[in-house]
Amino acid sequence: MPSFASDAQIPDTWDCPRCGFPAGKDRDNPPDPPRTEPYKTHLAYVRERRSDADGEAILAEALAKLRGEI
Repeated sequence: MPSFASDAQIPDTWDCPRCGFPAGKDRDNPPDPPRTEPYKTHLAYVRERRSDADGEAILAEALAKLRGEI
């Protein structure tokens, strides 16, 4: 446990200076570590929001604009 000023209110949790995970007053029952989400690319987020049919329609529209058809 880190040192706190005598007149300071000790928080329930703080970041451990060694590992960076949450720490608390009870050494035998530490707080749960934060849940980390795996890194996702922009394309992965787009694929979550759009179906393959939507993607094909957007691609067809973009190609039509490039070809001067629209």
